[in-house]
Amino acid sequence: MEKDYLQLALAKFNTDKPQWYGWRKEDDNGNKIPNDQRMKYEHLILNDDTATMPSEADVNAKIQELKDNEQTAIDKKESGKQKLKDLGLDDDEIKALIGV
Repeated sequence: MEKDYLQLALAKFNTDKPQWYGWRKEDDNGNKIPNDQRMKYEHLILNDDTATMPSEADVNAKIQELKDNEQTAIDKKESGKQKLKDLGLDDDEIKALIGV
């Protein structure tokens, strides 16, 4: 299952207000927004009047930051494995050490 980067990013805003956002159920014309299409920035609403709505650009930047951080962690893990191999450890020994 793919990560929901939008919600992971939104959780980084208004951190003192855990339930600060929600999703519109109807569009501007009163038409129901299907559940599988609701969780998009364009349907984002504030549940807390004291919260600040982040811009779409800020949310997209946060999504990219989360993805970049995740990729950096993956890259570092692979680099670490390679360094252990370069020291002479085999795959089983590496797995015993780091679990993967």
